[in-house]
Formats: sequence, structure tokens, C-alpha cells
Amino acid sequence: MQGEKTLDSEQLFTYSLYMARQTEPEKLKERVDAIGRFHRDTGRMPSFSELGELVGLKSKNAVSKLVGRLEEAGTLSRDEKGRLIPRSIAGAVKVLGTVEAGFPSPAEEELADTLSLDDLLIRNRAATFLLKVSGDSMSGAGILPGDMVIVDRGQTPKSGDIVIAEVDGQWTMKYLRKRGDSVTLIAANQKYPPIKPRNELKVAGVVTGVVRQYR
Repeated sequence: MQGEKTLDSEQLFTYSLYMARQTEPEKLKERVDAIGRFHRDTGRMPSFSELGELVGLKSKNAVSKLVGRLEEAGTLSRDEKGRLIPRSIAGAVKVLGTVEAGFPSPAEEELADTLSLDDLLIRNRAATFLLKVSGDSMSGAGILPGDMVIVDRGQTPKSGDIVIAEVDGQWTMKYLRKRGDSVTLIAANQKYPPIKPRNELKVAGVVTGVVRQYR
């Protein structure tokens, strides 16, 4: 809505923590702010040793306790290897119903539910990554240059999926088409010809969503 502010990663960490656990708010806020800045500046979460340096904790036990509190608060979690991952790219957002995309119709604002964008867009957090789109070969699928695609490397690719694949040493994003033993990569733009691997095809992940900013 016009006039509303977009929360950055630092504010999202702080907000989720504050709402979930309000004991010692200032100290915890400072520590979450530090994690948020690290995540924003580096594009990744800190290791346990880096986290200790960020928040001024020298013992591994103290760092572990802090991580446990942040996990309870829903601010972060750990993957299967114990690495830290952020829990929320945006806090719970109001779902106000549906909007007519055809002919205009009367609309009533009614709070139907709340929904975390993480829960909506990401099924397997530890196996999911983002890629920025370059080129227009998938424009017919609604994926445009500058969009961010959500990729799940844990899914088994099926015919008809949009995949991120390495073909004969070159990376691309295309529809996967399988017919018997034959595999073809198909663009969603007619000016790009189908690609049939000559030697090797490696599928890195299945595209499960696309994120686009309009302003």
C-alpha cells in the first residue's frame, strides 16, 4: 500500500525476534541487528565462530545458547549440516481475499488469513537457492530479465518442469522435455531453438517460483 515502508533484512530479524521473545529486548536486538547486517552485506548467514565475534560472545556454549533462543523465536534455523539459515524473508503478511484480474468487480477488504512468504514459496529451505534471470528465453513462461527464480535442488526433475541445467559446459534455464531416452531443453520464446545435449546434461535444480519487484 502507498506510504508503507518495506522492511529490510535487519528489521525483519529484529521484528520476528521481538514478537516472539521480549525478554532482554535491547541486548537481543543489538545482536539480531548485527546478524542482519552481516546477512545483508555478505548474502549469507555467519558461521558459529563468526557469530561469536559479531555479538561479543567468546565461548561456544554461549553462542549455542543464543542460537537456540533465536531458533525458538523463529528468527533462524539450522540445515542438516548445522549451518545457520534465516527463517523468514518477510514476516507473516495479511491475506485479504482475492482480486479480479478480468472485468472489474466490487471488492471488500476482509482479513482471510496470514501467510509467511517463506511457507508459500519455499518447500525445502536447505535445498533452495535464488538466481537472478538474464535473457528473455523464458519470457513466454512469465520469467523476465531481472526476475529472481527460486530453485529447489532437492526435487527430481520431471518432463515439463523448468530447470536450471548445465548443457555441454554451459548453464541455462529451460523447460525439460523427456521422450524415452531422449532429453531436450525447450525455451519459452520461439526465437530460441531447442537444445539437445551432445555430450552431457546436469540438472542443478527445478524452478519452483519467481519473484519480481515492480518498484
